[in-house]
Amino acid sequence: MADEAATELILIRHAPALTEGRLCGRTDVAADCSDLAALAALRLGVGDPGRIVVSPALRCRQTAAALWPVAGVEENPALWEQDFGAWEGRPTGEIPDLGPMTNGALAEHRPPGGESFADLCARVGPALTGLATGGRVTIVAHAGTVRAALALALGSVAPALGFTVAPLSMTRITALPRGAWSIGTVNWGPA
Repeated sequence: MADEAATELILIRHAPALTEGRLCGRTDVAADCSDLAALAALRLGVGDPGRIVVSPALRCRQTAAALWPVAGVEENPALWEQDFGAWEGRPTGEIPDLGPMTNGALAEHRPPGGESFADLCARVGPALTGLATGGRVTIVAHAGTVRAALALALGSVAPALGFTVAPLSMTRITALPRGAWSIGTVNWGPA
């Protein structure tokens, strides 16, 4: 952290991605931002978003614009979803079955030509730490990005794979002085 002030990071997963049943980590697809009631409830749940930072993915930019149409946003490429390499764009039913794996083994598994969840955490962690300069930062990104934030707060990669991160859900973590982290809310969504 750049100073001794706490920073609240509010992480929002983008609205449902229009994937047509295909895996789209780095594939740039649009979001379905038609659930105006859910967007309004999420906006109310967040309150003042403070600084808004988004993944450059279209689905994240669209979600941020639907939540805060007049706010300026910053794009941060480190917040992109996990790169699934050769699995990108394939129907989810065609993704190879990896068999039983511990979360630790799954976190280290790298799809052909892609990155592992541990790789994603190594990319996202420093970006989040860099954003922790005091105040409130709202981040619109991906399920993997949110889980990477939880891994940072937990101090361990594997347990973060156990969290559900639904579209249009909010997770709150706080960067405390001297490198400590606190998890406040995980996967909160409008009911």
